[in-house]
Amino acid sequence: MEKTKVALVGMGTVGSGVAKLLLDYGDRTARHAGRTLWLEKVLVRNPERVRAVELPDGVLTSSLEEITENSEIKVVAQLIGGLEPARTIMLQLLESGKDVVTANKALLAEHGPELFDRARELGRSIAFEAAVGGGIPIITPLSQCLTANRIESIHAILNGTSNFILDQMDTRGSSYDSAVQRAQELGYAEADPTMDVDGSDAAQKLAILAHIGMGLKIHWSEIPCRGIDSLDPSDLQYARRLGYRVKLLATAQMVEDDLELHVAPTLVKMGTPLSEVHGAYNAIRVVGDAVGKVFFHGMGAGQMPTASAVVADLIDTAVGRAAITFRTLKLWSENTPRVTPRQYDQVPGRYYLRMRVLDEPGVMAKLTDVLGRQGVSIASIIQHEEETTATDTSPAKDTNSQAIVPIVIMTHETKEGALRKAVEEFDQLECVFGGCIRMPVRE
Repeated sequence: MEKTKVALVGMGTVGSGVAKLLLDYGDRTARHAGRTLWLEKVLVRNPERVRAVELPDGVLTSSLEEITENSEIKVVAQLIGGLEPARTIMLQLLESGKDVVTANKALLAEHGPELFDRARELGRSIAFEAAVGGGIPIITPLSQCLTANRIESIHAILNGTSNFILDQMDTRGSSYDSAVQRAQELGYAEADPTMDVDGSDAAQKLAILAHIGMGLKIHWSEIPCRGIDSLDPSDLQYARRLGYRVKLLATAQMVEDDLELHVAPTLVKMGTPLSEVHGAYNAIRVVGDAVGKVFFHGMGAGQMPTASAVVADLIDTAVGRAAITFRTLKLWSENTPRVTPRQYDQVPGRYYLRMRVLDEPGVMAKLTDVLGRQGVSIASIIQHEEETTATDTSPAKDTNSQAIVPIVIMTHETKEGALRKAVEEFDQLECVFGGCIRMPVRE
């Protein structure tokens, strides 16, 4: 059988999974590729270190030149994270005549235009199914299977770490800190989970999906983004009582000729597919004007799910499918129109508000007055009976240990800008403590 030699750059968690699939299940990949994918080289920092996967002698190397200068190696899976040296290595691989497969979504979100333009100049291809959604096939459906459609919306849970944390807080009543610690113990969260919990990771992936699905170019940092790190378990409990679950939702939606883009913790109606995504799973709901609603669900991270997507890209690249798609799509080209998303202040929707207020007459009138002046209509108010003691002793809010109670407000449809101004006013009121939590509502 014909042999295509491949190489890996990096042998961390995902790289080890890819090596395992290539070495242990070569007959499977050969059946789908019509050729043997031969693992020729694996670039690592320290070849002497003991690896989770036993490699044949001579495969490990610490020299990139053993890959770039080997003309028999046709495809390389670049599996290191971060921006540098990942960017420089990818350029070197392309310039040495290699087609590249990558799982590095941050690299594509930041340097996609440069890398894709360079690959086109050199007649090479870049495949990146594993960069978004781990093992969930989503790049190929958007770029091939759904191309007869105008994609009208994408609503997605794109970060398994944050979904696991929210699920722990919701189903077990865990505090945010203990849920993060549990995620780290299980390997879902890094030692520094900032990009997962502040929404940055989801924003990077959303920028990629919006580009592929809607044909518009935007830098991920321009996407309005709020994370889950300010939430309390009580928010998830109140949401559940109202018939919702809280998810870190990434949204790309065409509204007339405007593109609405944002990432935020969102109340999602119970019983809908997105609300039932638990643990470290991801899910992506796509609406096309011809196909209607389609739903993708699966493990969004982890060794073998991500390795599954990487090996699929290696097969597509080896047989030439990736090159055809790459040339046809012209992703991140200079001709792709750059879009400015709709001003976030103008995004419409219903909202959940939760705040802690003094338990005294007149407080509710002050809250409704603020909302009324901002044109925000109230759908329901819940004042919970359980009383606590105010602990905010700042000069502007000297409470003398007066009792406080939580208030939950659900609004009718309004604009984000109006809500933001109302929340800013709430935070200035002496009867409100600890700030106001606000989240959009998705039916």
